[in-house]
Amino acid sequence: MLMLRVSAGTAAVLGLNNNKPAVAPTTAYFMQGEHCLMNCAFCTQARSSRAREDFLSRVTWPQFAGEAVLPRLSRASRAGSFRRACIQVVRTENYKEETRRAVAMLRSAADLPLCLSINLAAPEEALEVAGWGVEIIGLPLDAATPGLYREIKGGSWEHSLALLAESARLLPGRTGTHLIIGLGESEEEAVRLLAHLVSLGVRTGLFAFTPVRGTALAGRAQPAPDSYRRIQAAHYLLRTGRVRPEQLSFRGGRLIDFGLPAGELAAELASGEAFRTSGCPDCNRPFYNERPGGVIYNYPRPLTPDEAERENAMLLRTLG
Repeated sequence: MLMLRVSAGTAAVLGLNNNKPAVAPTTAYFMQGEHCLMNCAFCTQARSSRAREDFLSRVTWPQFAGEAVLPRLSRASRAGSFRRACIQVVRTENYKEETRRAVAMLRSAADLPLCLSINLAAPEEALEVAGWGVEIIGLPLDAATPGLYREIKGGSWEHSLALLAESARLLPGRTGTHLIIGLGESEEEAVRLLAHLVSLGVRTGLFAFTPVRGTALAGRAQPAPDSYRRIQAAHYLLRTGRVRPEQLSFRGGRLIDFGLPAGELAAELASGEAFRTSGCPDCNRPFYNERPGGVIYNYPRPLTPDEAERENAMLLRTLG
């Protein structure tokens, strides 16, 4: 049986460690493979990375035998501790076959919707993966512009975007991607891309760039919280249909107006829902981009009234 890397938070819920997470994951997160063939400058698993092999972003992923994981996952699923499972796939020589086996293992253990984050080359591969019983296929775009993609990931942004578009056409509602904020894009570039992805029907998980020791971008800072909030709010309003792309206004690449009266905008954002983790349903990724007690970029739970008021006050102050 395969070995599985399990996120530290998932392992805690499964009783595989003695951690007491500040917020429990609502999705069971697994990582398949290590030491990627690709060389994304932000990634701990990149070919040239000197980070520990059990890291992905700032999260540790201890390894366990499938025999230890699967019965616990089955019990946790029946108890309602998880509402989804997700495999983060590291591209290795035999990654597709190993991932197919991992998918079969997880599906045999638990009746949970399953997501994959995986690098594929053609839409036909997305159809193949969907045939394994995967509900949502994440094809990471990560960078907001062609230039940043070439610099940070290597390869063609245009090809990756076309693959997303065709996969979304072939698998409506079942294609997702990741977008990392803080790689050097402007707010306008990020938001224009998000609007396009919404129009394609692609689910987008927003991530705040996270510097991790041992990666090529370890010395880069995280994005400014107010800038990240403006992009989150735009994404939320676009994907929920509250605003149209042409209503948004920018100055010097910075988002300055959402095209709604101030009172209406405040009401739309009052719950704080815009600032929660985005992406697949029931994915909360606790503290993937942040440390408990620090700046929370993606809230992994509903915001308290005080938190929602504070985040919205900061957002509204920075407009115009």
